[in-house]
Amino acid sequence: MSNKRIRMAMVGGGEGAFIGAVHRIAARLDGQIDLVAGAFSSDPERCLQTGQTLGLEPARCYRDYQSLVQGEAQLADDVRADFIAIVTPNHLHFPVAKMAIEHGFHVLSDKPATLTFSEVQQLATLLEQHTSLYGLTHTYTGYPMVKEAKQRIIAGELGAIRKVVVEYSQGWLSQAADEQGKQAKWRLDAHKSGISCCMGDIGVHAANLVEYVSGLAITELCADLDQVLPGRALDDDGTVLLRFNNGAKGVLTASQIAVGEENNLRLRIYGEHASLEWAQMEPNSLWLRPHNAPAQLLRAGVGPLSDAAMMAMRTPAGHPEGYLEAFANIYRNFAAQISAHKAGQESSNQTFDVPGIDQAVRGMAFIYNAVAASKQDSKWHPFTMDH
Repeated sequence: MSNKRIRMAMVGGGEGAFIGAVHRIAARLDGQIDLVAGAFSSDPERCLQTGQTLGLEPARCYRDYQSLVQGEAQLADDVRADFIAIVTPNHLHFPVAKMAIEHGFHVLSDKPATLTFSEVQQLATLLEQHTSLYGLTHTYTGYPMVKEAKQRIIAGELGAIRKVVVEYSQGWLSQAADEQGKQAKWRLDAHKSGISCCMGDIGVHAANLVEYVSGLAITELCADLDQVLPGRALDDDGTVLLRFNNGAKGVLTASQIAVGEENNLRLRIYGEHASLEWAQMEPNSLWLRPHNAPAQLLRAGVGPLSDAAMMAMRTPAGHPEGYLEAFANIYRNFAAQISAHKAGQESSNQTFDVPGIDQAVRGMAFIYNAVAASKQDSKWHPFTMDH
């Protein structure tokens, strides 16, 4: 990409918001993106305070997202933000993205893309009508060894995939007292989170990771979601059986009440000739286990790896690259995508390895299909794109 930095505005992510700080760190890690404006909080005073702490001009610390979009749109092309990062609770994802796209801004949004499936369909239609780029922060696709796993499957090392097992276990909502935290309150509120807590928050990450690495698409599912702690309106635990478009079977488990678990995302893919295993809490390692041969521990930075994995690494072997770097890979790729778009070059999400509207729609479909299937007594349900 060119040496000219890409300009970013942010909606949400004020003081006390965990994910906003993560986005800002990721955006500036490679020195290609500048934060120039923001509407960081629904409280105008807190918004200004956050912006000043981050070194922004007071005039570009806006009181709400409407003022941000309108204000930035009035600035000269070489001054205004190029894209808007959306790091709010789920219910604001669509209205912010819609207004941004209608005013000519690119959008990088937290997942899930929207509050409802109807909204994500509207978002897809909106993007067809405008030239704005759209990215979704499915962070785990940014890890170097996740990309290596994907490339090894593309190269045929596993043969035909037969079975997939993916687990995402957390324990941070395992007690009733946990519900009082700021992050918990909105995730357990259907008006702000949507129809699902656990599947909408982490199960969708697991489903996206499976499809990204395997190259397969979920075609049917059987779901059992639960509210383990009494009084909760939304699921905090669930298991989903999966069927894929090549006939393979899979199991997806997601839990936020698994006491003692931290952020245990683990993927295993079994093929005809070999299997692969990757775990987010040991991200520099990828296990390749061939049939009737010694298992191989592949390590980031050691030996020959795919171009995709090498491009995602920043440090020599033995220096762990984790969550922030994976996040930064999505930001770096999105910045390159915007630069290509400005230059009139090919700028598709697939070319730049950025999760986009297709993944956004499938993610919302997964959430809706899982919730609907869990309410039925029959076993298998088609993975439909109509809700």
